[in-house]
Amino acid sequence: MPDYKKTKLACYLGFITQAIAANFAPLLFLKFHKDYGISLGNIALISTVFFFTQLLVDLFCAKFVDRIGYRISIIVSEACSAAGLVGLAFLPDIIPNAFSGILISVTVYAVGCGLIEVLVSPIIEACPFENKEATMSLLHSFYCWGSVGTIVLSTLFFKLFGMDSWRWVAVLWSVIPAANILNFATCPIVPIVEEGKGMGIRQLGKRPLFWVSICLMICAGASELAMAQWASAYAEAALGLSKALGDLTGPCMFAVTMGISRIIFGKYGEKLDLMKFMLGSGALCVVCYLMASISDNPVIGLAGCILCGFSVGIMWPGTISISSKKFPAGGTAMFALLAMAGDLGGSIGPAIVGRITQYAGDDIRIGMGVGLIFPLVLILMLIILSRTAVRNE
Repeated sequence: MPDYKKTKLACYLGFITQAIAANFAPLLFLKFHKDYGISLGNIALISTVFFFTQLLVDLFCAKFVDRIGYRISIIVSEACSAAGLVGLAFLPDIIPNAFSGILISVTVYAVGCGLIEVLVSPIIEACPFENKEATMSLLHSFYCWGSVGTIVLSTLFFKLFGMDSWRWVAVLWSVIPAANILNFATCPIVPIVEEGKGMGIRQLGKRPLFWVSICLMICAGASELAMAQWASAYAEAALGLSKALGDLTGPCMFAVTMGISRIIFGKYGEKLDLMKFMLGSGALCVVCYLMASISDNPVIGLAGCILCGFSVGIMWPGTISISSKKFPAGGTAMFALLAMAGDLGGSIGPAIVGRITQYAGDDIRIGMGVGLIFPLVLILMLIILSRTAVRNE
């Protein structure tokens, strides 16, 4: 009998790889600015390139992954992630333009991350596990623990050995995706749908309900990342904390509570109604944004940021599970388009909050207040989906 536990382990490490790639470079932004003389405007482009590359990969996957094959594609994802992290350690010092070296490395591991994001969920979905919704939630929790581990362990390493040790840290983190290549090369992988029977982009686009799922995913990504990306700045502005402490109390605690939410559903998912859990999470998310935007008490505001992690935890994996049930023949195209929608929300959410904050005289509370629109629209999309489910039953 195939050992699907090995498949599960490989997928867990895949999401940890994605978390490392997404969270490691931002810890070095000021170091890059100081050592290589890169302007802060160009530093900001690093994150833009990372997310934009993932968007392009999502589109590529929707069209070509079924032809290439899941196993080859997922092995390439781990190889790119490892190569990009090693490149980050050496390329800035090898090629004449350090900034170009950084961007090349980021692009390479962003390709890996984009593939991981699209492929890991359908690989787990296709495995014969009993409770798919709970398994999916538990899988996505490993992104959270990977984020926490990357921030905490990297920060600890820098404290012990100094910031100049960052190249060794990058190489050490690359060992995880490099080792995981063997797991994906040998574990059982089942096709999500039979060859030639998966829905294409055009077929999905003709289903109005699929566009509701896309809107839900955009709002899930925006609700999560609008708060996550600004949590550190909020902690510094509201409580006057240092950058390191702001990172630990802001995005790090946000990731912890998000992981707890996913573990709870992963453990008790078979006893919980996913739709009701998501509606409750959406309502809690609205409350969290209100706490961060209205309260004059900085502790209450910070609590809103941290609790928001719990509220958004189920949104991304929950949307994938709901869509998988609604469109069982959705195949790779569905997972790729959902990932693209999530990335799109994760790009526009923080940008809107930041732009509104700037227009409001750098008052981050007003920016958070506008961010409230994302969980509100998410609740509306969930209501539409739940009513559709009732009609179909």
